[in-house]
Amino acid sequence: MDNRVHLKSDYAGIVMTMRSVFPFVSIKAKLLIIFLSGILIPLLTMTLNSYHTSQSLLERKYSDLLLDIASQSTIRIGEFLREMETLTLVASYGMNSYVSASSHEDYPIQDYLRDDGDLNESIVYRMLMNYILMKDRVFSVYLYNLNGGKDIYISAHHPINYNYSAVHETWFQQFLQSDQKVALMSTGPDPQVRTENHLAILQARKIFDIHNGKLIGVMVVSIDVSFMNIVHDLLQEGLRSRFAVVDEHQRIIYHADTSLIGRPFADTVLPVDKGDPVLTGERGIVRSQDVDYIVAKSAFYNFPWTTYFYMPLHEVSAEGAIMKQNLIILALLMLLFSVLLFWYSSSFITRPIKRLMHNMTFVEMGQFDAFTTIRSRDEIGLLSHRFHQMSAELKQLVERIQQEEGEKAAAEIRALQSQINPHFLYNTLGSIKWIASMQRAHKIVDMTEALISLLRYATRHEGFMVSVREELGNIHNYMTIQNVRYYNRMTIVTDIDEGLLDYQVPKLILQPLVENAIFHGLAESEDEGIIAIRMGQVGDVIEIKICDNGIGMEADTLAALEESLSDRRGSDHGIGVQNVHRRIQLHFGSNYGVAITSKPGEGTTCTITIPGGEHWRGKMPC
Repeated sequence: MDNRVHLKSDYAGIVMTMRSVFPFVSIKAKLLIIFLSGILIPLLTMTLNSYHTSQSLLERKYSDLLLDIASQSTIRIGEFLREMETLTLVASYGMNSYVSASSHEDYPIQDYLRDDGDLNESIVYRMLMNYILMKDRVFSVYLYNLNGGKDIYISAHHPINYNYSAVHETWFQQFLQSDQKVALMSTGPDPQVRTENHLAILQARKIFDIHNGKLIGVMVVSIDVSFMNIVHDLLQEGLRSRFAVVDEHQRIIYHADTSLIGRPFADTVLPVDKGDPVLTGERGIVRSQDVDYIVAKSAFYNFPWTTYFYMPLHEVSAEGAIMKQNLIILALLMLLFSVLLFWYSSSFITRPIKRLMHNMTFVEMGQFDAFTTIRSRDEIGLLSHRFHQMSAELKQLVERIQQEEGEKAAAEIRALQSQINPHFLYNTLGSIKWIASMQRAHKIVDMTEALISLLRYATRHEGFMVSVREELGNIHNYMTIQNVRYYNRMTIVTDIDEGLLDYQVPKLILQPLVENAIFHGLAESEDEGIIAIRMGQVGDVIEIKICDNGIGMEADTLAALEESLSDRRGSDHGIGVQNVHRRIQLHFGSNYGVAITSKPGEGTTCTITIPGGEHWRGKMPC
């Protein structure tokens, strides 16, 4: 009767544990989830697909818009620069109304570069000033005389710095040495004027003498970077600060924030990876500093420049936010309606299930017969019938377990009885030790003490794992007995890191291997026998090496021993080795165990591998 009560208590404990690990979820709740999933998943899938499609179309629309604006901006800026280029060409080589009809020369700038007299200077000055006034004073003109005459500097709204000449600048000298007739420099300070922070784009043209082709001067047009405001002012407010023009080195030529001019576009305005589509394609969506941008760019036709427009994606998605909000409201309404409808209909399904659960409660209490009949012509009724059959079988199982519990108690009594035999053996060995001590037979005393320690170590029941320190103590007791037999001809040495002495290993894995080393390697040798035990960590495993200087093994003997380890068969001299190998694999897995190396006349080494740990990191001592 007590066993039956104990079994009921264990069964109830298992049920309570399962309930704590796996929270109870009713069938009604599961059916509700399935029902809602069947309605909401298709609805959400279609709505989300429509939302993402609309978002994609919206992104495409704004991408096309930005690309069109970039193209138009590039065209307007390019046209202005080409007008400047045409102006310098006409000014250098074209006709001018200020030349008298009787003059045989019709090139005022050519005349001035050959003769910098006051008349020629006045004509050139008025001609260039007219050009400047025609363009709303957005540029200045510097004429550098390379024919030995004076330079001319003309600016309608900036004071000239007459102490500066661009002739000695690096870019000017490189331009003179190049084959180019016209050069365009990126935005930078114009040192030819005294206005602070005056940023300009320089366009230089070489002037050759039309009579002999000699280079006689260079005309530099300093275009105020503010001329790009013709594009800037036409843009919407939101795009004005997201418009940039860069040169062939991706350095900013124009930006609403003038502090960014001259700095790398991809490192300041829109930091992106070098291989991003923003640097290789016309348009796309890029991610910069955790923000997605729509980016469009347009390259200039005659200049190595590029116009960029960029806009944060979240600003474009404002229209999609309304659709997203409507989607959430629709999903919540459908969810509420489905819950109310299903809650009413599912009650008809779960009622017989609750009765079945009531019957299971009786089984938990150990009552296998007091059941409520469930008359349901469906799967629940079939399940109830099967449960009744299972209860009957469970009742038979409980009775069988009770019988087995009685048999187990009898076996435990026999096991306790068997403990008397080692106890009797310990007492007998104690008496032998006492008599040997009285007779002053110290060798017998030492052997007896060592044998008692060996027996106690081998038969104790604290567990299967012991420390390396305890294993070494057992080895020393074993060697005490063997040295009496072999007249102290055996020596054991150890080389083990202090940190590994408390490492846990299976009990009795060293003594069988030391015993093999003595009986099969050292006993037949007349020299002094030495057994070395070394332990350390190699990679992720710990290795324990038992080395001897015995007679070693022949190749066929070693092969037979290794085969016995692999197929779990014993051999005449490898039973202890096979036992250790098998126990290590049972503890740690098939990746660990015992490996043997040996050569005739050079001794034998047995290597035990077991799992290591991070706190046992070290170097193998041998």
